[in-house]
Parts: sequence; structure tokens; C-alpha cells
Amino acid sequence: MSATCDDAADALTQQLGFSCHDVSTVVSVRDPFDLYSWTQPVLEVLIIGGAIFALVHAVRRYRQGDPINLALWFASLCYLAVTEPPLYFPEWFGLDDIYGFIFAHNEFTVQFMYDRLPLYIVAFYPAITALAYEVVRGFGIFARRGPLVGAVCVAFVSQVFYEIFDHLGPQLKWWAWNDDNQDVSHPMFASVPMTSMLLFASVSLAFMTYLVLRLVGDGKQRSGGSIAWRTVVAGVLTPLGMLVGGIPSGIFGGDSPNHTAQAWVIGIELGLVWLVGGWLLFRDAREPATEPLSRFAAIFPAAFLVAHAVFWLSALPDFLDAADGLTVEGTPIGSGWYVIACFVASTAVLVALYRTRRRVPVTA
Repeated sequence: MSATCDDAADALTQQLGFSCHDVSTVVSVRDPFDLYSWTQPVLEVLIIGGAIFALVHAVRRYRQGDPINLALWFASLCYLAVTEPPLYFPEWFGLDDIYGFIFAHNEFTVQFMYDRLPLYIVAFYPAITALAYEVVRGFGIFARRGPLVGAVCVAFVSQVFYEIFDHLGPQLKWWAWNDDNQDVSHPMFASVPMTSMLLFASVSLAFMTYLVLRLVGDGKQRSGGSIAWRTVVAGVLTPLGMLVGGIPSGIFGGDSPNHTAQAWVIGIELGLVWLVGGWLLFRDAREPATEPLSRFAAIFPAAFLVAHAVFWLSALPDFLDAADGLTVEGTPIGSGWYVIACFVASTAVLVALYRTRRRVPVTA
């Protein structure tokens, strides 16, 4: 047994169709047309293309005097660098007794770190961060209400977009959660750990956005070096927001966690994200536009929804034939009702955004 492939990792990767004993230490490259599912290379193009689109948009904003988009883009990568390695290799950081083995990604076209980190996941961080921020900025909420209200709206927007992706991945074997991990993977909402739904899909992006706006986006003129170190600080400190967000459910953790109580607590927190974030965002949807809608906000969120609608339609026959939460191939399915709610909410967000800005020209 290798240091990066214990029994739990070996069992999970075998379920995905490969062995963690046969991986590349630094980077591996595969034929995109020879992956497990046709959805994988399409997903890679969508997310990596979205991250590049977000970077181009961020550079344009920076040249126009607004460093926030660029700071968010790189802060998200700093956040990834802090969080992903301990998740993949808790034993390297002395966390194996606390967290244990959590999940494994399937084989994608380009992968790093013993094939644990696909390139599209690296791109997903800046892509989803930019998506949520640009949608909220497009409503003029940051300009009118400030960073705190804007960050709460980011939590809502990222939730309704992110969970469409999060509830589909396990069924299509994009990744697999370690169901035997009682400390991190449970309580689960269908096939998704509820802590992931709350902390990764909402709290982290909202807190990072708030930090960047406070450290970089306060309107002061700063040198590139000052913006850079403030960006790094925002990304590195983002997990602290997740720790705070996890305290209420953590009260019912410990050696014998009460998963029912934890599920209720996280469910209430998710409900607050929907109710408070949704109300704040749609309240401002009636306000007049303060600036043109960016091309990124006009194109990428819609492309994200359309692509995932196609993915879900392709997965629907197996989803409907599933029994006891598992498809005939044995892969876990997500919550159909929650995904429908997310599709409806995210579509309503974009309709409101486009309608509010329909008389304002789209700009870079």
C-alpha cells in the first residue's frame, strides 16, 4: 500500500474504474475522447473556458481601474492551494485521524498531484467565483448595498448554480465520496455531503468575496504589489469563514456525531442562504441599472446552465430508473427536487438580470 493510496482510496478509485496505485506523481495527460464519459471533456471545456473568459474579463476590468475581478480570480486559486491538498492527502498534514479519506476524482484529460486534482477543478474555483460575483455586480448590489449584502447575495447565487453541478457529479462518476467517512461525508443530502453544500458552495465564496472587497475594493489606489499580497491574504483566510460556518453543526459532532441534528442545523443554514440571499438579490432586481452588463455575465452563466441541462438530460433515464438512491450501475443519484429548485432559481436570476439590463449596452 503506497503513502497516497490507502485501503479507502484504493476501494473508491476502483469504483471509479482505475487504481490509485497506477498514477502519475506530478501530472498526467490523457486522450479526452477516451475518458469514462463523453460528459467529462465537455465539462472540461466549459469550466476551463469559463475560467479563461473570467481572467480576460478581469484583466480588462483591471485596466479600467477596477482590481476586484482580478483579485478574486487569484484569491480563489490561493484558496484552492490551501484547501485541496489537505482534502486529498490528510495524512500529509496530520489530519487523517480527524478527516480521513474524503473523496476521489475520476480520471480527466489533465490531472495533478497523484491524479487527485483535475485541471478543470483548478479552473472551477475562479470560474464559479467570477460567475457569482459578476451576476451580483450586474444587479448593482455591491455599488448600492456594500460588500456585506453583496456577499450574502453571492452565497445565494453560488448555491443555486454550484449545486446543479454538485448533485450530478457522483452519478456520472466525475468524482465519488467516501460513504464510510462518517465525520465529513455525513450527513448527506442524497449523494452530496451537506457540509459541502453549505461551506464550499456558499460560505467560502461569500466570505472570500467579502474579504477581497474589504482588502482590495475599498476604492483606494494601490500598487500592484499591495493588491497582490492583499489578494493572497484573502484567499488564505477564506477557510476561516468555513470554520465559523461549520460551528453550529459541529456542536453535534465529536466521536459519536448526531447526523440527524447536524442535518437539521445545516438545513436551516441553507434555508437562510436561500431566503435572505434570494430576497436581497431579487429586491434589487427592480432597481435601475448602474452600469452596463459585462459580456462575461451575459454569456458564461447561461452557458453553464445550458451545458448542465444537457448533462442532466443525458443522465435522466438512469436517474429515473434508480432504486434506493443508486442507478443500475451502482452510482448514487442527487436530489432531483433540489436540482429543479436550483435550475428554477438560477434561471430566474438570469432572467431578472437580463430584463433589468435590457436597455443598457453589453460591455467588456
